[in-house]
Amino acid sequence: MKIGLKGINRARVAVTVTLTAGTLLAGSAFASTAQAATPPTPTITAKGGFVMNNGTAKALYSKSADTRRSTGSTTKIMTAKVVLAQKNLNLDAKVTVQKAYSDYIVSKNASSARLIVGDKVTVRQLLYGLMLPSGCDAAYALADKFGTGSTRAARVKSFIGKMNADAKSLGLKNTHFDSFDGISSGSNYSTPRDLTKIASSAMKNSTFRAIVKTKSTKQKVTTKSGGYRYMSWSNTNTMLGSYTGMIGVKTGSGPTAKYCLVFAATRNGKTIIGTVLTSTSATTRTADAKKLLDYGFKK
Repeated sequence: MKIGLKGINRARVAVTVTLTAGTLLAGSAFASTAQAATPPTPTITAKGGFVMNNGTAKALYSKSADTRRSTGSTTKIMTAKVVLAQKNLNLDAKVTVQKAYSDYIVSKNASSARLIVGDKVTVRQLLYGLMLPSGCDAAYALADKFGTGSTRAARVKSFIGKMNADAKSLGLKNTHFDSFDGISSGSNYSTPRDLTKIASSAMKNSTFRAIVKTKSTKQKVTTKSGGYRYMSWSNTNTMLGSYTGMIGVKTGSGPTAKYCLVFAATRNGKTIIGTVLTSTSATTRTADAKKLLDYGFKK
C-alpha cells in the first residue's frame, strides 16, 4: 500500500505531539517532586531572624538579618564568651558578692540570680547564674572581676571594651555593646546574623556548651560567716527539654528589645543555630524559633 507525502507528514506530527506530551508530563512530575522536596519558607512574628548550619556556616533563613536591634539579655552570650576567653582562667576562683551588684538590680528592676551580699561564689557558678536565670547581678560581678582598673566603674568600662573588641575580632560590623547585661544606655545593639555568629563562636567552648544546655542547677556557695547555702537556678530557655535536640543558648527581653531568643539544636549530627529579635511575646519567640529550626533541619 502506498502512503502519500501528506500521510507521512501527518504521522510525523502525531509522533512528535505524542513525544512532546510525554516529555511535558515527565517534566511536570519531576518539577512536582523537586517542589515537594523544598520546604516552604516559614513566616515568623519576630521583626528579625537568621538561621545557619553551624557546621558549614551556610545561611538557611534570613529576615532583616542585618538590621540593628536592641538585644536584651542575649547580650550575656558575649559576657560569658569574654570571661571564658580570659588567659589562665580559674573557674573555681571565688568572687565575693558586693552590695553594688544587689543595688544595681534593684535600681534597674533587672532579672536576678538572687546573689546574696557577702557570699563567695565561684566564677563557674556566676556563669550559671548569668546564663540560666539571666542574672544581671552575676553579669555585674563578672564584669567587675574581669575588667581592669582601680575603680569598679573603670573595671566595668574595661570589660565592655573587651566585649566590643571580641565582636570586632569576629568581623561583626553591626554589633556594639554599652553594657555587660543588655540594659542599654542607648547604644547596645546587634543583628540576628551577628548574634548567631557570636553564639556559634561561644559554642566552641565546652564550658559554655555545658552551661547553656542545663535546664536547672543547684549550686553550693559559701556564706559570709563561713557556712554554706544552696542556690537553685532554672533556665529561662523553655525549649530545653521541649524541643528535640535543643542545646541552648539564651533568651532576652526588654522594653525596646521586646522578646528575643538565640537558639541551637542538634539532630543526626547536624547543628542548626539562629536568632530571632523583637518578637511579640515569650510564646511567639519560642514558636518562631521552632519554625526556623524545623525549616533548618529540612534544608
